[in-house]
Amino acid sequence: MTIIIQLVLLVIGFAALVKGADFFVEGSSSVAKQLRVPSMIIGLTIVAMGTSLPECSVSITAALAHKNGLAISNAVGSNTFNLMVVCGACTLFCPLAVQKETLKKEFPFSIAAALLLLGFGFTGMLVGHMEGFVMLFLFACFLIWMIQSARKARATASDEEEYEILPIWKCFLFIVGGIIAIKFGGDMVVDSASTIAKNFGMTDTLIGLTIVAFGTSLPELVTSIVAARKDEVDMALGNVIGSNIFNILLVLGVAAAISPITFSMQNIIDIIVLVIMSILVLIFAATKKTINRTEGIIMLVLYAGYVVYICNR
Repeated sequence: MTIIIQLVLLVIGFAALVKGADFFVEGSSSVAKQLRVPSMIIGLTIVAMGTSLPECSVSITAALAHKNGLAISNAVGSNTFNLMVVCGACTLFCPLAVQKETLKKEFPFSIAAALLLLGFGFTGMLVGHMEGFVMLFLFACFLIWMIQSARKARATASDEEEYEILPIWKCFLFIVGGIIAIKFGGDMVVDSASTIAKNFGMTDTLIGLTIVAFGTSLPELVTSIVAARKDEVDMALGNVIGSNIFNILLVLGVAAAISPITFSMQNIIDIIVLVIMSILVLIFAATKKTINRTEGIIMLVLYAGYVVYICNR
């Protein structure tokens, strides 16, 4: 009976995720059009912040409990999942077109954030209070940069373009309601899936490396796929890049500012894997300014190999 209840909750959770993502993308897209701001910038900011709520919640809770090993594993694991699985899955629906500015600015910035974290961890196997504040300062600089980009885009937008947009109150309702549905839907999926997994004899470690890591990245996955299917590919890619920047600079910055993060050699290896995979995806994107289905399948296969590795190490 317990498994049946958990299966029902699992289905309800997935339904809330999908519908919440649908509303969230609709509201965010309408805001972008109304303000004449490119969908990429909305994806890098509003959408990325909304879909990073689970990682933020898990990492800050871990920091308050002085269990920052979970914070670093969650953030780095989610970033790798976002990059390889979320982008890879989106290409199954349509190719991910990548703007030249994204290749030159936002994507390299996300790799630089990962390299910064690697540098902090490798030098002293610790990210202390000072490093946390440095990361938060860089995150503030990133937000200012995005605001300036939005202003430039709005200034150069044509006033003659007309869009079918939602009223501002409905945009707000869709965005907030979508975030709430995504948050609680993700929680229901993770909790019910973990209960089912334990009933089948899976260990807590394996559950943490698979179900919880997957669960905290579900908002990014569902939101990006919905955005790709709505032909908002800029928002889909912006969501992934923005979430990865948020997870390192904001989430880990706050966690380190609360309680220093101690690194293990496994954390160092995972960050190196993230950097290598990021460079690979950047190469894919730079070749034809597009990540196609074949490249997306390669990304999914590589991630599957990485999961096999982390489950057996």
